[in-house]
Amino acid sequence: MEKVDVVIVGAGVIGLALARQFAQSGREVILLESAHAIGTETSARNSEVIHAGLYYPEGSLKASLCVRGRELLYNYCAEKNIATRRCGKLVIASTPEQIPVLQALYQQALRNGCDEVEQLNPSQTRALEPKLHCVAALHSPMTGILDSHTYLHALLGDAQAAGAGLARASPLEAGRCEVAGVVLDIGGREPTQLKAKLLINAAGLWAPDLAHHITGLNRRRIPPAYYAKGNYFSLRGKPPFNRLIYPIPVQGGLGIHMTLDLTGQARFGPDIEWTVPDHDRKLDYAVNQNKKSGFIDEIKRYWPQIEEDMLSPAYSGIRPKIAPAGSAATDFICVGPQHSGSPHYLGLYGIESPGLTASLALAEYVHRLCPP
Repeated sequence: MEKVDVVIVGAGVIGLALARQFAQSGREVILLESAHAIGTETSARNSEVIHAGLYYPEGSLKASLCVRGRELLYNYCAEKNIATRRCGKLVIASTPEQIPVLQALYQQALRNGCDEVEQLNPSQTRALEPKLHCVAALHSPMTGILDSHTYLHALLGDAQAAGAGLARASPLEAGRCEVAGVVLDIGGREPTQLKAKLLINAAGLWAPDLAHHITGLNRRRIPPAYYAKGNYFSLRGKPPFNRLIYPIPVQGGLGIHMTLDLTGQARFGPDIEWTVPDHDRKLDYAVNQNKKSGFIDEIKRYWPQIEEDMLSPAYSGIRPKIAPAGSAATDFICVGPQHSGSPHYLGLYGIESPGLTASLALAEYVHRLCPP
């Protein structure tokens, strides 16, 4: 049986960032991916936003890793000539009743180290975005967008240049914790076994399910899995705004907001639609045309001129939640070797937004938890 220093499961943005981090530190790394290509699930189905770090509770992993991660990400993209645009974001209150929520969000942003965020009154907001309807706003100039596809491939290139190996179409089917490592049963066209000194579960949507297929772990430290689908609709024609526009956050998400891509295309979303995979672990990514009227109602709160024929279904993504509908927001969960039940296993759970922004910082954090 071949022995490997570090095996990372999942070649999404987090797994790729981890593979780069560990390989560049001199560790032997193999990255397992069940699909035929990298980044085909959560990493490929999001808004491509570089978040500033406004929303998350002070001291949480989401807060600290987002603020650290945005700096690392902007610098990395500049170094690699990956396209980004620091377009900024406006978080808006549509009614006077929402102003206290916006003010609380401003104080949260300051506590998180987002000192660049500023409060705007309606006239100041209209000076930036004349078509925007609101009674107050926060301006986040550090928020931006990036070419996430090129970013994923740059991470892979760095990891492979440092000696990491990538095994596509190689699902991890089971494992068992032993004294000296974790024995892994790997499927695919040529099933095999490996023994990892360190196994990192970065399987995203499937991380809790995968953990339950590894014997010897502390089951009490494996969270449940929930799946929150978010639909997006694209805007026909020229965008009405030059910045990203976000309403007040809602339970489970950030509300139906307007984002831009690097070509200038505007899209609205995501909403929240709780779903479940079928018996083959497949998820439905189709966008329901009947959701358009609900989108229109939400968008009219800050852009009254929107009409139904301006929107068309775009795509959807599914967020790896670890708490059910109606629950309070949760932090990233990182169960390290000290608590997982095995000194050779680390599990990452609930890595949703701002996971893309935090990816390089999260890789740093995990690396510190797993000394050679």
